[in-house]
Formats: sequence, structure tokens, C-alpha cells
Amino acid sequence: MFSVWGLPPGHLPIRAEGDGHILGSEGVERTADYRSLAGRIPPRVSSPVPQSRRGHLPLRPLDVIAKKRDGQELSAVEIEYFIQEYTRGEIPDYQASAWLMAVILRGMTRVETAALTNAMLLSGETLDLSRFPAAKVDKHSTGGVGDKTSLVLAPLSAAAGIIVPMISGRGLGHTGGTLDKLESIPGFKVNLSVDRFRQVLGECGCAMIGQTAEIAPADRKLYALRDVTATVESPYLICASIMSKKLAEGVDALVLDVKTGSGAFMKREEDAAFLAELMVETGRLVGKQVVALITDMDQPLGTHVGNSLEVIEALEVLGGGGPEDLRKLCLDLAGWMLHLGEVAKTPQQGKAEAAKLIESGAALEKFRRMIELQGGDVGVIDNPSRLPQAQHIADVTAPSDGFVAEIDCQAIGVASVILGGGRNKKEDTVDPAVGIIVHHKLGDAVSAGEPLSTIHYNSETRAGEATALLEKSFQIRKDPPKKRELIRRVIGAASTET
Repeated sequence: MFSVWGLPPGHLPIRAEGDGHILGSEGVERTADYRSLAGRIPPRVSSPVPQSRRGHLPLRPLDVIAKKRDGQELSAVEIEYFIQEYTRGEIPDYQASAWLMAVILRGMTRVETAALTNAMLLSGETLDLSRFPAAKVDKHSTGGVGDKTSLVLAPLSAAAGIIVPMISGRGLGHTGGTLDKLESIPGFKVNLSVDRFRQVLGECGCAMIGQTAEIAPADRKLYALRDVTATVESPYLICASIMSKKLAEGVDALVLDVKTGSGAFMKREEDAAFLAELMVETGRLVGKQVVALITDMDQPLGTHVGNSLEVIEALEVLGGGGPEDLRKLCLDLAGWMLHLGEVAKTPQQGKAEAAKLIESGAALEKFRRMIELQGGDVGVIDNPSRLPQAQHIADVTAPSDGFVAEIDCQAIGVASVILGGGRNKKEDTVDPAVGIIVHHKLGDAVSAGEPLSTIHYNSETRAGEATALLEKSFQIRKDPPKKRELIRRVIGAASTET
């Protein structure tokens, strides 16, 4: 079993004991011989992780890359060396890319994942939020298409009296990024100093920023690199990325939204559950309450995909409207945040309280205050037309009568990237105005020629490419599909729900 003990800064606070066997979430002993997503089996953990140390280590990047390429387990020393040197700029992107691809193909053991999480965490500082007496709770999604829940949940939970120190990321692969969405609000600053971050938290209870130079700088560099090297879909890399940021926030509890389906990085529910268990376990090992909801991403969440379009839809939900699926998921996630934040006895009670805060307008006013404190144009709250708007729109229509039986959700995300809503290279800029509005979801009846989606675009060439992809993204059949549950299961709830 992993264990935690106090060590001076720079030492690895998570290690393995015994013969490398690991206890699962149900207390059943498991070995580390689980399969990676590539179908290979990483080697059994044969010994405890060596203690990490600071300073120059007599290793070469090539040795670390080759060892993982050959399917061997990396030590904590090797992992920390590689992460430190890459963060300092001593290891170039092309070698880091090779190492990331080796991880994708060979997987990692849980011990390696814990060591990687720690190395990324220790690349920066951990926030001290002890000045705030209220519970500190955050939420994180593993990435989806049209997933704008963070824009709703931060102000909603803050309106309930919880401190929400949200450190978010940019678009990754075909999925949108919270920071890109926030930056579509004119003037909104996501690059705050740590001191200013604390000030905003003190004044309105929530703040949404990107990784600073002080907070998990290793993840900031690796995150951007993974986005453009086809190395996103690894549960080990995703776990280390998410948990290093969240542990650096100084939160007491964390609610995870782990997506599964055609638009998620984890296409299969069992892979999503494995990732969720990995993150829940990692959080608990350092004394954090963590709950993960496995949620559906076989179709976009809500109807709007694209940065400013998703801000508009988040404002609709905060105003008491918005699509049913987005409203439901926001309330369910908020219920867990309020429960873990000890302002609600149960998640169900938290959900009911969250609904009242939306109805009263308190959540929307909290969002307004956060925008103001972070330099944004608060006029977008009452007049969303102040957000960036595309110059052109065009419909993609149904080829025949029938029911929407299947949606290639990832293709819709890729289409948004093609339009300019995401990045193909690290240095690409994002067009905040472009995106897609989905008019019909799974199970909807449609007629031939009826719009299935509408693209918002600024480039005719990009629009043509995106349209061709969208035309293949909807499957119309005579019979409606079986209804899918939005929330598939909850992991980590047993020890937190009362």
C-alpha cells in the first residue's frame, strides 16, 4: 500500500511498501500488473521506490527514454531528474516528446504515477490558503466537447460560502480549455500572481487562473507539449497533470468529472473508471477528500462548442436556463462540492441548495464579481453580444428523415479546432469567436434538410474542412438509440457520503 509521511521539501511524500502490491478502492489487494491502454502490461513493481534527492543527478535523458521505451519501471530518482531538467529547459521538447510517447505505449505503474505526480508538484510551490477559514474545494474535468461546467461551478460554489481556487488549463487535443473560454471575455486576466490570486479569493470566494511560474511549472510545459504530440490519452499522464495542479492549490477536497465516450480521452468506461480510481487514490494518500463522477461524453455537453459560445451557454445556466443536460450535470457536481465543503449534509442537499443559489441570482452575481476582479468586461453578463462574434455562420443539415442515432463527438471537437477554436501547434493562437452550435442530440427526430448544427467561422477554407467533418459526424437511422445515462457512476463516494 502507498503511504504518506512528512519529509523536507524535495523528498518524495508517496512511496510503496512491501512487495509492490497495491490495495484497490474496495480494499482488495491488487498487483501492479494492470494493462495499459495500449494493451501492454507494465512490469510488476519489484521493490520500493528509491528516495528522491535534489541536485544534479548523473543521468542522461536518453537513458530514461530508452528504459521506459523498453517497458521497464522508472525510479523516482529518474523521473524527478527528467522532470526537473525539462522544466529548466535542459531537456529539449523532442526528447520530452519521445518520453511521453514511450509512456503512452508502455504505460506506468502506480508507483511511477505517484512519483511523476510528486515531481511535477515539487517543480513549483504549494499555495498556503490557511488564512481562509472556509473549506477549499475545487472541481476538475478530464476534458470533453462543450464542457463549460467550471464556468458555472466556481461562482456557484463560492456563492454557497466555499473557497474555490481553480487553476485551469487550455484546450488539449480536441477538447476545449477553461482558460481559452475565460479569455474570450474581453480583458479577463488568467495570469495572476499568487498574491493577486489570494486577494481575489478573499474578495469573492473564487478565482480562475492558469498555472503561474510558481505553481506546477513542469505540468504547464508538458501539458502544452502533449497537446501537439498525440500524447494526451494516457491515464497516468492525465492523473499526474491533474493531481499535481490540484495538490498545489492547497484544497481540502476535490470533485472530479471523468468523461467517457466518443468525445473523451477515455473512450471506454472501464478506462475512465481506472483513471478515476487512480486519481481518487492519489488524492486520499495525501489526505484530500476526492470523489469522481464518470459522465457521458458520447455527445457534446450542452449545445455550444467554442470559446465565447460556451461562455454564453454558461451564462444561460447561471441565469436559470440553458440545456437540460448541462444544468443537470452542473447541479450534480455542485451538490458534491457543497457536500465535501461541509455546507450540505448530503450531495442531494447540496444539489438543492445549488439550485436555490441559481434561482436567487447569487451565483450569477458571484460570476460578475469574479470577472470584475480579474479585469474582465462585466458588461457581458447582461449583454453577451459584447463577447467576440464570428463574421459568418452556416448550417450543416440532415441528409434524411429519422433519428440521431450516433454522434462522433470527438469529430465535433476536431471541427471546432479546425475552425480556429483550438491549437494544432503550441504557438497557435485561438480564435475566441468561432465554434459550433449543435441543434440535435442523440435520440432527436429530424427531417431531411433540417439543420443538425451551425458553424460560426471567420475563414472560408477552415469552414469547408469543418463542414466536411461535421457531415460525417451525425448518423441518422430509422429507430432511436437506447437512452444513455449522463452520470454513469460515482467513485470514492462511500467514505464521504453520509
